[in-house]
Amino acid sequence: MEKKNIKKIVLAYSGGLDTSIIIPWLKENYNNPEIIAVAGDVGQNDELDGLEEKALKTGASKLYIEDIVDEMVDDVIVPSMMMGATYEGYLLGTAFARPIIAKRLVEIAKKEGADAIAHGCTGKGNDQIRFELAIKRFAPEMKIIAPWREWDIKGRDEEIDYAEAHNVPLKISRETNYSKDKNLWHLSHEGLDLEDPANEPQYDKPGFLEMGISPTMAPDAPTYLTLDFEKGVPVSLDGEKMKVSDIIRKLNKLGGENGIGLLDIVENRMTGMKDRGVYETPGGTILYRAHEILEQITVDKDTMHMKRKLAVDFADLVYNGKWFTPLREALQAFAVKTQEHVTGTVKLKLYKGNIITAGVTSPESLYSEKIVTFEESDYNQSDATGFINLWGLPDTILALRDQGKL
Repeated sequence: MEKKNIKKIVLAYSGGLDTSIIIPWLKENYNNPEIIAVAGDVGQNDELDGLEEKALKTGASKLYIEDIVDEMVDDVIVPSMMMGATYEGYLLGTAFARPIIAKRLVEIAKKEGADAIAHGCTGKGNDQIRFELAIKRFAPEMKIIAPWREWDIKGRDEEIDYAEAHNVPLKISRETNYSKDKNLWHLSHEGLDLEDPANEPQYDKPGFLEMGISPTMAPDAPTYLTLDFEKGVPVSLDGEKMKVSDIIRKLNKLGGENGIGLLDIVENRMTGMKDRGVYETPGGTILYRAHEILEQITVDKDTMHMKRKLAVDFADLVYNGKWFTPLREALQAFAVKTQEHVTGTVKLKLYKGNIITAGVTSPESLYSEKIVTFEESDYNQSDATGFINLWGLPDTILALRDQGKL
């Protein structure tokens, strides 16, 4: 579709630097189309304050703010936690939100009769792929506009220049111009001094961390908590039943106060380059760990080992933007099956950035103190002799061959 024929564009809008300047840029470069901004509320809280006024002031005709927190949590985060999916140690915070946001973008674009969908992802990153694969899944005919792959702007300093020239209000300065992404699950920090892996993150600098504090500044007294799960799904915190998104909110507070969930990592992007980022995931780190502890006593060895192998593949699908695929659905079905007995209670101690196991119980436990005890039990230790002889038979035969005794 030629630019002159694009009359209405739906824009994925966060109100950050990129999407703030995209509205006037689209109007300048696409024959003054109508811009409908869409902000997915994925738990970024105060970042949504004043967003409508800003969007309209910079040229949008309207702003949708769509509450998709529970959809993200229940449909994406919980299955990923069940699988134990992490990407090179990263808990997939940005990747969790993208497919749900993109799906809603398509729904609104169809409702509004839009000619195109635009996003503010750079041509270097992963999010352009995540957004566009999801858009193609639900609207394969839809025109996609990615200004970062078209305009002459070279970097974030030039973006700020453009914003200032077009009277676009910004909440950042050149000195605090980190590239950030925030949702209920996490906050990411990239750019500025973090682009050099030799630089230590400024955890203790006021204003750098937003979801918590540095472990060095955490209280001297530990915080205890209990998490209850039913079939792999967290259902209560400290005995209080609540939906999963509210559990994450409370864990974010408890974890943040104790310096939990900081990750400094150089990860491998889909586009081939290595990227350094600092992530804050206080509640998610606690939830993943509690779930892992409960699985230790409720999931059998063969299933556990296979699940950990498949977790790498599942995490790759999430990271690589392939959420809406048959393979993800199949792997998720496997994950759900493995959770049939993952019911019980985990007690944790949070202390200066550490998550310490303080106890785990389950009515579905495979752990038998009567069998494993160092004291007298019904287990016949002499049975091990025959087992070892059979298990070691190939090694015995190899040795006999090498000695010429076969």
